[in-house]
Amino acid sequence: MQVRGSVLHARKTFVMEHFGPEAWNKVIQSLPSESGEVYKGIIISAGWYPFKVGEDLDKAIVEILGKGDPAIFETIGVQSARDNLSGAHQSFISKGKPHEFLAQANTIYKFYYDTGRRTYEKSGPTSGVMTTYDAETFSVPDCMTVIGWYKEGLRMCGAKNVEMVEETCRAKGGQFCRYRIQWEM
Repeated sequence: MQVRGSVLHARKTFVMEHFGPEAWNKVIQSLPSESGEVYKGIIISAGWYPFKVGEDLDKAIVEILGKGDPAIFETIGVQSARDNLSGAHQSFISKGKPHEFLAQANTIYKFYYDTGRRTYEKSGPTSGVMTTYDAETFSVPDCMTVIGWYKEGLRMCGAKNVEMVEETCRAKGGQFCRYRIQWEM
């Protein structure tokens, strides 16, 4: 499985903005040499990179900057959504229509991952369920990023008090990753 360079770039941007260049260098130096070499060069946002390269970066960020807590990735997801959804992918935002935004889950997924799929089902006027199937690779940090990204995307659509809980996770032994989402308007 491969991941889009924009995912890797979002992590670098977050680390640089919140922790500084020294922290980024410390993270990069801790990576296995194959992964570290990717980050020493230019990360092409539209390019594809091995999921392992991103996974190595995620582990290093959790260990070095998150002090073992993967929740830092929800914050990275928020920043990534702000960057992407106010720029190149702003057409995904449906002002005042969170369900329309979430209904594009599979299209959005294909922009960032090359295998698997994501579905969305409306479960109420201000709630729904999003499920990721068939991803070849997965990780807890990546799921935390998804939560932060979609919560911020929903806020950008006008939703308030957004809650998103991953009730099943492949990285924790589940058959798929399923997120319950609810909000207020």
